[in-house]
Amino acid sequence: MGYPVRVRNLRLLPGVFLFAASLANAADVNVIGLFSGKAVLVIDGGKPRTLSAGQSTPEGVKLISATSESAVVEIGGKRQTLAPGQSTHIGSIASGSGQSQVKLTADSGGHFFTTATINGISLKFLVDTGASLITLSSTHAKNAGINYLSGQKAALMTANGLVPAYRVKLDTVRLGDITLSNVDGVVVEGNALSGAGLLGMSFLNRVEMRREGDQMTLTRRY
Repeated sequence: MGYPVRVRNLRLLPGVFLFAASLANAADVNVIGLFSGKAVLVIDGGKPRTLSAGQSTPEGVKLISATSESAVVEIGGKRQTLAPGQSTHIGSIASGSGQSQVKLTADSGGHFFTTATINGISLKFLVDTGASLITLSSTHAKNAGINYLSGQKAALMTANGLVPAYRVKLDTVRLGDITLSNVDGVVVEGNALSGAGLLGMSFLNRVEMRREGDQMTLTRRY
């Protein structure tokens, strides 16, 4: 048996998620409403704008498609999947200073949910400073093609006691414009996690975190 990996016990709630890519000009993009074939966007804090599939904004954000759960937008020639409730700052920071930055918005419960890409597979996460490592369920790990059973066996402390877990090395973790390589993670067997993984300190220690009200800004440090 390996050593316990402590993770704060949080009740995971259904979240909403956002991805964005770089634009030539800086922009804050937020999806505040979704319908079949339409999405309501707020860009740079301006007035809400309803776009139909195929339409673009002057900032270069094009709506490709939309459902009641998510929208596909094209930004800077790249397509991303977005859902309501969170925003990402894109553009000038990545191109000007060499740093990448992501802005998140808390949900009604004060939690910061987002979507990160692990080894090219998009997964749902809760930002959790109480988790020492990025924490994935065994289902998430299988979806991302992670051979976690070959990792170092450990035990993860939950409200229900110790559960089997495996230490792993994640090749790439991407959150918006922030991409990190060789990130430590842990995979939990069973149903200890409810729907979302934990974006823990093995990722958060490599970014600068700044919170103002219900906004959290993550800036890559190294």
